Amino acid sequence: MGTLRIHFTADDLARVTLADQPDPLWEVVFTRFRLRDRVRPLTFRPWFAALHAEPARTARMRPGALLLDALAPAGPYFPDFLTPHEAARGLGHGLEALRRTPGRRLATELGRLARHRPLPGWARPLAEGDTGALAALADALRDYHAAAVAPFQESIDAAFAADRDSRVRDVLGGGVEALLAGLGPPIRWTPPVLEVDYVVDQDLALGGRGLRLVPSYFCQRTPLSMADPGLPPVLIYPIQQRHRWRPAARRAGAAGLSALMGASRSAALRALDHGATTTQLARMLGVSPATASRHATVLREAGLIETRRDGTAVLHTRTPLGTALLEGEIVASPPPRPRQT
Repeated sequence: MGTLRIHFTADDLARVTLADQPDPLWEVVFTRFRLRDRVRPLTFRPWFAALHAEPARTARMRPGALLLDALAPAGPYFPDFLTPHEAARGLGHGLEALRRTPGRRLATELGRLARHRPLPGWARPLAEGDTGALAALADALRDYHAAAVAPFQESIDAAFAADRDSRVRDVLGGGVEALLAGLGPPIRWTPPVLEVDYVVDQDLALGGRGLRLVPSYFCQRTPLSMADPGLPPVLIYPIQQRHRWRPAARRAGAAGLSALMGASRSAALRALDHGATTTQLARMLGVSPATASRHATVLREAGLIETRRDGTAVLHTRTPLGTALLEGEIVASPPPRPRQT
């Protein structure tokens, strides 16, 4: 185990950003890593079970899985072109960027990978920049994503939003340095350096470019960054609080939640995916600011949201308890009906 040391300047601290959605190609790579794990965490077992319950899904994954096994093996390196920064805008943007990867970059990155392990014969056209090989890779990764990631996107998004809300609270409470200090056990903020438990020893000087932080559902234990320090700086880190996939419980919990606390307050809790001011919450619910404020007060007193002042406004964000209740981790069942005699 090594350490990644990310060196910040004052300009870099002003340019730290949080991703606003999961990165689909990083999640694709991490799912393949998880499928190779010898010990499978309890959190991921419903996902494993769902993948293997449908033979058609497994068949759709297979071409992409075989490509990933060769191009993103266990070890200290896999090529950066598999996770282009354009994927931050969505899967389509990421795959289009992958298709346009310059031949020189492909030769360099695959040559570096070949120093760690031999590449199969089919990788030669890819290393030579063959457009057909790139298109086939992109198509296989699209199918893999459709089978291994997309069916579970709702749960991934919920965990991502909960983590992001937590980071927003850190920034509001203590600024960017509080955000960096609270990213989790593998990451330590020792100003002006962010130290990260890593697969190799590496230094990354941001040089005023800032750093984009991306929470990942399928990242486990060790955060990752780009191998090439010249690429846009990014740190992919594991979401600390994941929610298990419980579709039935989620549906039952949604109905129970409305019955328990009322449709309006249930809607208010759901509306706070990314935090909102009282005015924004009122607009989303179609109610007056005074009514939105009363809903927020009840939710806050129940421990389901937190409220912090942001200048002249107040920002409401869900707490982990609120998210767990909403996502079915805690099933809110309505009171039982009296038995008929």
